[in-house]
Amino acid sequence: MTDKENTALVIGASGGLGAAFKTQLLSGGGFSQVLGLSRSVSDEGAPLLDITDESSIAESAEWLKSKCIEQPLRLVIVATGFLHNTGNGPERSLSQLDATYLAQVFAINTIGPGLLLKHLAPLLPKSGDVKLAFISAKVGSISDNALGGWYGYRASKAALNQIVKTASIELARRNKQTCCIALHPGTVATQLSDPFSKTGLNVREPAMAAQEILHVIDRLTPQDNGRFVDYRGEQLPW
Repeated sequence: MTDKENTALVIGASGGLGAAFKTQLLSGGGFSQVLGLSRSVSDEGAPLLDITDESSIAESAEWLKSKCIEQPLRLVIVATGFLHNTGNGPERSLSQLDATYLAQVFAINTIGPGLLLKHLAPLLPKSGDVKLAFISAKVGSISDNALGGWYGYRASKAALNQIVKTASIELARRNKQTCCIALHPGTVATQLSDPFSKTGLNVREPAMAAQEILHVIDRLTPQDNGRFVDYRGEQLPW
């Protein structure tokens, strides 16, 4: 089996970074199928995916199963994320903690990806290379936290990192050639980061960021399983 008989999946394919991943995977020619799922735009015949609803995740996984019978799922990129909405944003102090915002940020950044792993794991091949990359954030690093603030976002990404690390161990028991990582994309010019861009940040357009990240993913080996890395491939502290 050649690489061209395999499937790549981008979850969050309607977002700025997710759409860039899908475009570059399609143009790269390394996969015979490049599939995209999202809450607003999905591939023809695919259900819309709401990662806060497990029944929606299960429905998407069932659709994906039918698409991967002859072309195994070898690459999964989860590019979903939530930082702020109209009424709430990253907290600057304890006084701004809000239960509704915390529940939403954990539902999207942590619980959703965990449930995706639950339903996608049975679809992954039991032999051969398999790569899963979950877009996380450097601010989810506990030991790197020197500024404080952003309680919900930091905590939800730290929890995501733990889920990815734990899943990497279980997935490797099923297939030793699996590599499941958490990945910090840097600052990308998207709706998520736009209100927080400031002078001095290395802000990259989604196409450039996707290219850099796909280069890192392409170089991953099973020895990288369970790591937390950035868009340059450098390991980050937990």
